[in-house]
Amino acid sequence: MLASQPIAVPLDPAARADLAAMAEDTIAKGSRSFAAAARLFDAETRRSAMMLYAWCRHCDDTIDDQVLGFARRPLGTLCSGAERLALLERETLAALRGEPTSHPSFRAVADVVARHGLPQELLLQHLHGYRMDVEERHYATVADTLTYCYHVAGVVGVMMSMVMGAKDETTLDRASDLGIAFQLTNIARDIVEDARAGRVYLPAEWLADADLKPGDLADPRQRPVVSLVANRLIDLAEPYYASAFHGLRELPPRSAWAVATAHGVYREIGMQVKGLGANAWDARVSTGRRQKLGHVARGAAKAALARRGGPAGRSEALWTRPRLMGPAR
Repeated sequence: MLASQPIAVPLDPAARADLAAMAEDTIAKGSRSFAAAARLFDAETRRSAMMLYAWCRHCDDTIDDQVLGFARRPLGTLCSGAERLALLERETLAALRGEPTSHPSFRAVADVVARHGLPQELLLQHLHGYRMDVEERHYATVADTLTYCYHVAGVVGVMMSMVMGAKDETTLDRASDLGIAFQLTNIARDIVEDARAGRVYLPAEWLADADLKPGDLADPRQRPVVSLVANRLIDLAEPYYASAFHGLRELPPRSAWAVATAHGVYREIGMQVKGLGANAWDARVSTGRRQKLGHVARGAAKAALARRGGPAGRSEALWTRPRLMGPAR
């Protein structure tokens, strides 16, 4: 059962400015793709978006014993993933109650919750995605993989959309769709790296179709077959990217521009993985500065096109996020 929604209190301007600076530094080092898009938000939206990202980044690093998603750090006193997760849950809820915490990202997310009325349930849904990693969940079906994608990325899209002012359920569904598309792209790009770490997010039914075992994913001899499975993931992401495009019209113009830019950057990563075939994992696929600048320009046009178009129905074939147990505030 969910705990009652704590009443978080917004930070004073000076404290918020300090935390926003911390968050901006975090995003600049931890995600160049998101950083490029975040610059397009208006100042207040950018602060909140970066502060929410800083909490997500800290949670991810804590579970994986990493710093900004890259360098490994020595294990501290919390040796098990379950202990790390329990700490994240305790400190997140403590921050929402206004209690002291061990890391500034918790105060940052509490401020975002207070300013934008984010339901506590959304934060707990995101933390559940880390629980799925800690418990080494088995993903038997496509629906299982999509459920994981929602918890680690789709729900972040929902929270970011609420930061931008969206409340309509259909718009939030499309925000979830974009997060899911991003995560499907990430899984395709990182199949080999994840497999080496003992994590497999591909549906087991797809592996069976390709006559692959989980241990085959890191085997260079299996790369041609692995690339075919990766292509299925990238193709699966396409209708979610398409759905997310239609949600741009419901966002403020600057926010729509930023989201459209991120949409283009991440989708291109998937297209690169698909184009490289068996060579997609020789080096980490990413977009360069010139490519990002191109997506900034195209993002403005994409946002304008979405705004001119009429509302489009969301396909019932798409996996749909769970509805909140309580209404959004």
